[in-house]
Amino acid sequence: MKLTVAPLQEPAPALPSSATAGQVVGNDQIAAVFEDIANLLEIEDANPFRIRAYRNAARTLRALTFEVAELIARGEPLPKLSGIGVDLAGKINEIVTTGDCALRQRLCTALPAGLVELLSIAGLGPRRIKHLYHDLGIETVQQLCHAAKEGLIRHVPGFGEKIEARLLQAAQKGIGRDRRLPLAFVAPVASRLADYLKQLPGVEAATVAGSVRRMRDTVGDIDILVAAARSVDVTAHLLKHQDVSTVLVRGRTRASVVLGTGMQVDLRVVEPAAYGAALVYFTGSKAHNIAIRQLAQKQGLKLSEYGVFSARKCLASATERAVYQALGLEWMTPELREDRGEIAAAQAGTLPKLIELGDLKGDLHAHTDASDGSHSLEVMALAAQQAGLEYLAITEHSRSLRVAHGLDVDRLLKQIDQIDALNARLKGITLLKGIEVDILEDGSLDLPDDILGRLDVVVGAVHSHFLLTLRQQTQRLLRAMDHRYFTMLAHPSCRLINQRDPLNLDLPAIIKAARQRGCCLELNAQPQRMDLLDLQCRYAKDEGVLISINSDAHRSADFAYLQYGVAQARRAWLEKHDVLNTRSLKALKEFLNSNSA
Repeated sequence: MKLTVAPLQEPAPALPSSATAGQVVGNDQIAAVFEDIANLLEIEDANPFRIRAYRNAARTLRALTFEVAELIARGEPLPKLSGIGVDLAGKINEIVTTGDCALRQRLCTALPAGLVELLSIAGLGPRRIKHLYHDLGIETVQQLCHAAKEGLIRHVPGFGEKIEARLLQAAQKGIGRDRRLPLAFVAPVASRLADYLKQLPGVEAATVAGSVRRMRDTVGDIDILVAAARSVDVTAHLLKHQDVSTVLVRGRTRASVVLGTGMQVDLRVVEPAAYGAALVYFTGSKAHNIAIRQLAQKQGLKLSEYGVFSARKCLASATERAVYQALGLEWMTPELREDRGEIAAAQAGTLPKLIELGDLKGDLHAHTDASDGSHSLEVMALAAQQAGLEYLAITEHSRSLRVAHGLDVDRLLKQIDQIDALNARLKGITLLKGIEVDILEDGSLDLPDDILGRLDVVVGAVHSHFLLTLRQQTQRLLRAMDHRYFTMLAHPSCRLINQRDPLNLDLPAIIKAARQRGCCLELNAQPQRMDLLDLQCRYAKDEGVLISINSDAHRSADFAYLQYGVAQARRAWLEKHDVLNTRSLKALKEFLNSNSA
């Protein structure tokens, strides 16, 4: 049934261009155009491999440490980039030269403009929008609200009453309001902006502050703190940056701008003598700042963004360590500053020795082009080695996940032989045999025991039936974890940031069961997953459950995401011994063998 709704008084706005012709565009703006194309192609029901190519290219661009537009402006050819062939390189050149892409313009013209607006609603991705558009003719937010109120959405395959209610609630809250982006998308942008500001003569320091510095899984805006004398016009320098599209506030010591991607950047400039106190203040969190300010008051002191004061005497302000020391505290790494016990630990000298990226010896969740990855076994192995890893588990999707070209028994057996052959000639890196096996609706696993028993690692994962009740979903996972060969529960909550809500799940029961059964939980470092959350990982640590920090790599560049998984683990107070894949290959195999005995 098609839904007919009276047209709006004003037409929905067209999709804004990510860049303006003639402007120098940044990597993130080019990536945003590619994401637009991928979303529009998915709504159009295009070839999934073509869609994936644009998404992979966007990820590659966001991860670069140089601006491709600058190379093009100098007449230099683009270097060989992962996932970017001749066609996509041509489109990059087109975007840099004209500010847009003809393919994107064609797709925008072919589809109603309001469909793109729907992408801003939490819980609505391109796939769901495609169904709403083709099944009900929904093209705008207003039509979505009307259909939800009329109870029409629940009858579309893959939706139901609960999703219908959530979509109505999200739409009524307003499009994009308080929308937060994955840390891995924002952190490189923030870092490049800080580096740009450091280049200005007279700037002594420039640091990314706020939630990016605390490495929160999602980010609402970018905060940058600069130390410079009053004579240095830092604000004017920021406004010259190629990515700035709108100026919200401009002053000598502060500014707020919006980038071409829509991300807001807040700049604060302070005297170098007060930089440490300002960095404490602007890093936050708000709860941490309140707690240390109250601690200062109990000691008869005053703490502000300008320093620690006793009456009018400044006791400390230049460095963070000096500020914390004046309060009787050890310096606390930004990831811990959430008022979750770090202040008492700093007073007692019992702050944890947090895990570091270099502690990881391997990655236990990765894909190749045998399922839905982009690269071969050997390419992924060498990329893992280049990332400093000693072992890598190859864990393709299993047969029931047809959309990901999941492996059946015969194809998995063939890959086992390929891994053996590759291990015989590889030096410095060892491939482990594994599978990301689907947990079916009844809690059974998607492959038989005689096959799973031949693998080093069995990673169980939910990829369907996301809307079971709390009891049904919990029992489903508990039954799966009871399986003899079950090693690890992948991305346990199944959330996708801004796209899919977490499972309705009794996670404490899952964590306690993992402890009893000797299996592990994954901290999946893919940007839109970051699953488990920091507090959930900390609960697992307290219960004695090992966490495995994995990239879920689908291409060679994805091992870079491990740094964000480690950051999430640090926020959870995890130490080296709390993480499974910090173990040597020998110790890991001993654990895996005892786990399946």
